[in-house]
Amino acid sequence: MKIVMAVIKPFKLDEVRDALSRIGVQGLTVTEVRGYGRQKGHTEVYRGTEYAVSLLPKMKIEVACSSDQVDKVVETIAAAAKTGQIGDGKIFVAALDHAIRIRTGESDTAAL
Repeated sequence: MKIVMAVIKPFKLDEVRDALSRIGVQGLTVTEVRGYGRQKGHTEVYRGTEYAVSLLPKMKIEVACSSDQVDKVVETIAAAAKTGQIGDGKIFVAALDHAIRIRTGESDTAAL
């Protein structure tokens, strides 16, 4: 089992969620986060005053899946989240040792 974590632009969330649904992903967790990468933020003007925005709003998506689904999940997220502009985000894949469904007590792949 693996957990796929993706940090994407907020306006791409619906596209990514729909694309994951089409390939059979049944659940995901979404968190609103803030951060920066190579773009290092940007400056904005508000009421005539310029100020720096160093932490940009992003969405973090977490998907637990079986090891044989990982490549398809990663490809799907990458395709749906891509704009071709700086700040498109990153995808991380980590091992998932154990999973338990609280309601039924099912474990590991059956719990996903």
